[in-house]
Amino acid sequence: MTLRIGNASGFYGDRFDAMREMLTGGELDVLTGDYLAELTMLILGRDRLKDPTAGYARTFLRQLEECLGLAHERGVRIVTNAGGLNPAGLADKVRELADRLGIPVRVAHVGGDDLTARHPGSLAAHAYLGGFGIATCLREGADIVVTGRVTDAALVTGPAAAHFGWQPGEYDRLAGAVVAGHVLECGTQATGGNYSFFRDGDVHRPGFPLAEIHPDGTAVITKHPGTGGFVDVGTVTAQLLYETGGARYAGPDVTARLDTVRLTQDGPDRVRIEGVRGEAPPPTLKVGLNRLGGFRNEVVFVLTGLDVEAKAALVREQMEAALGKVTEVRWELARTDRPDADTEETASALLRLVVRDPEQDAVGRALSGAAVELALASYPGFHVLAPPGKGAPYGVFEDVYVPHGAVDHVAVLNDGRRIPVAPAADTLVLDDVPAPSLPEPLPPGPTRRAPLGLVAGARSGDKGGNANVGVWARTDEAWRWLANELTATRFRELIPESRTLLVTRHSLPNLRALNFVVEGILGAGVAAQHRFDPQAKALGEWLRSRHLDIPEALL
Repeated sequence: MTLRIGNASGFYGDRFDAMREMLTGGELDVLTGDYLAELTMLILGRDRLKDPTAGYARTFLRQLEECLGLAHERGVRIVTNAGGLNPAGLADKVRELADRLGIPVRVAHVGGDDLTARHPGSLAAHAYLGGFGIATCLREGADIVVTGRVTDAALVTGPAAAHFGWQPGEYDRLAGAVVAGHVLECGTQATGGNYSFFRDGDVHRPGFPLAEIHPDGTAVITKHPGTGGFVDVGTVTAQLLYETGGARYAGPDVTARLDTVRLTQDGPDRVRIEGVRGEAPPPTLKVGLNRLGGFRNEVVFVLTGLDVEAKAALVREQMEAALGKVTEVRWELARTDRPDADTEETASALLRLVVRDPEQDAVGRALSGAAVELALASYPGFHVLAPPGKGAPYGVFEDVYVPHGAVDHVAVLNDGRRIPVAPAADTLVLDDVPAPSLPEPLPPGPTRRAPLGLVAGARSGDKGGNANVGVWARTDEAWRWLANELTATRFRELIPESRTLLVTRHSLPNLRALNFVVEGILGAGVAAQHRFDPQAKALGEWLRSRHLDIPEALL
């Protein structure tokens, strides 16, 4: 009765040959592919403005052209959100491909997520649907299911519900599948990719993960034999913390309680997930709104050698008149220089200017003209990394919420039949889970000033304009220290950008982990490119590099 679900894509642009690797590397029942992210929806929206028949992940079709025969021969069903803004269009293209290749497959798609017409001014507005539309398609015999915007975990909960006959309301089982789906969704991040302790194994080409799902909702995360990377409690913990918030991980089918998750090593490259409890979903569905926010441009001035601060001040004063009418101007000086450097590059600092405005001309010709005119009239050694362009449009992401019944969730089958998917019957207004008791602190002893990353791992990511930083300890002793030392106040001290922002700390003792949510640090979301690292991918690694007084017993 075990259901083996693999993943072959964590984002639009992931390793092209992963689909073939997963189909040929070992046994599978279902192969999923996650192609969507907040930024991807904006990109697909702009594609569809140019071509109304576009709006889906074209890479998926090219992968399928190579692998459809393999999947059919092996009896592997494929479930993907590559439909993006146009799942019906992609489903038609898959049928055309199957006909051309002479492969008899039944293709279904899930609709109802597109709410763009209800939100004037948005480029794309899509509700995050759950897994029961996928389950309906599979129960009706679909070999390939294409969706638009569903939750990432729905790519796993849908097949699991179809296979085991789960119904809405079986919250513990569904929550277990949600947790497994969250681990799989980002592909090789579960097998050693982007992992703080990457030196623990060979991660030059990590294999893609799969989950062995059981009827009670428990699961084992593993990978095909002989593939690269590794799966251990740490890699799974890291991915569990990625882009999450508090103990309640809310979705359209179930709210998974992350504070109940138990992870155990179940053999080489095998981690068991059990104990997951579920609650009713919240009364509303999340809708991601993407709209164009205006135009953006940037130029990076290179400041070499002596008097870096004075050179930066000079060029800022010289640019001031040209920037006077621009809506938003940001300067950032990165002191990448060092004294007595033996290369010109390491003797140089970078002064980055970013401008935004509703009008393209304000950030295009005005900026480029002013910057270029300084070529022979500014600081000694004047040059830029690249000349500024004409300015590019940037996007803004926003969350809104609608009642479950406001969405026409539907499974559209190969023969054209449309089966409505009922909204959640029971919902729960979610409050914060009370903070668990802190573990006993370590006894007093000698300390040493050292980087946090010597005793803790981290993974960070984006959710709209907010960032999360999950931090976990690898031993019980390190957890006792971390839980008492790394407060929200200490986090703000270590990450100066967060000092004026709301930082909320959530504790997950079963995982020996803390999760920090930093509100507003990413401005209007990744597409707005508000900061140097617009998706906060490296925020956790920056935190790990900061120095604290750490007990010598842990070092």
